[in-house]
Amino acid sequence: MGTTVSLLAPAKVNLTLDIKGPRPDGYHELETIMHQVNLVDTVHLRRLTDGIEVSTDSPLVPGDSDNLAYRAAVEFFQATGIAGGVDIHIEKHIPVGAGLAGGSTDAAAVIKGLNRLYAAGLDIKDQMALGARIGSDIPFCILGGTALARGRGEILTPLSPARNLLMVLAKPGYSVSTREVYARYDQGKVTRRPDTGGVEAALASGNLAGACAGMENVLETVTLECCPEVALLKQMMTDLGAVKALMSGSGPTVFGIFLQREVAEAACAIINRYYEEVFIVTSFERG
Repeated sequence: MGTTVSLLAPAKVNLTLDIKGPRPDGYHELETIMHQVNLVDTVHLRRLTDGIEVSTDSPLVPGDSDNLAYRAAVEFFQATGIAGGVDIHIEKHIPVGAGLAGGSTDAAAVIKGLNRLYAAGLDIKDQMALGARIGSDIPFCILGGTALARGRGEILTPLSPARNLLMVLAKPGYSVSTREVYARYDQGKVTRRPDTGGVEAALASGNLAGACAGMENVLETVTLECCPEVALLKQMMTDLGAVKALMSGSGPTVFGIFLQREVAEAACAIINRYYEEVFIVTSFERG
């Protein structure tokens, strides 16, 4: 066994996000298509004899037990019964509090990395189940690729889109609380819902126009109340050539899907005049 391992931790966007209703456990019943993009953090793990240490290069990310990566390490050692420790260092590139699963993907990388570092032998289902104890997006971040998520997000069906997606991501200069957005969600205020099945079928056949036609995010109704800038960003994206613009997750990040690289680059340059965190991304391809 080696003593160090480094893993890429890609961001995700929600191509669709629908809420079917409240659950008895206090969560919401979700139906969402998640898709990994090549905006990535890098998570470095080093074996220790005991203890868990977390550091990052971002002042916005906690380096203690509030960090999902720390909690992932705790769960790993408790679940496996392995006596050991780990030093975790996270190189952050994914914006914080953005609806891109930045914390969840780092936690997923910790679970995968510790499984490798300690030769624990957890299969992917075991790793996903462990991740589900910590956060709803973590099972998808462990699975990767594109998937339809149901339940709290832990019931996953892998999907295989027939084409790579080209996007521009833009995050306003503030973050939102996922917990607060879900707490304020009102089913009665939703005017447009995604056609999840239609998007799934269109992606599988490479029909991007058909997929875009069915993409919606019901949480936009909540986030727009406190973050009207989301609507402005969506309009800016479409005005600059995006064939679809949508908020990801609970926001406030907006992504625009583009057909031509040069159009995406021009849009990115213009949006970057007004917003600091703007990125051109494509689908994340696992090596």
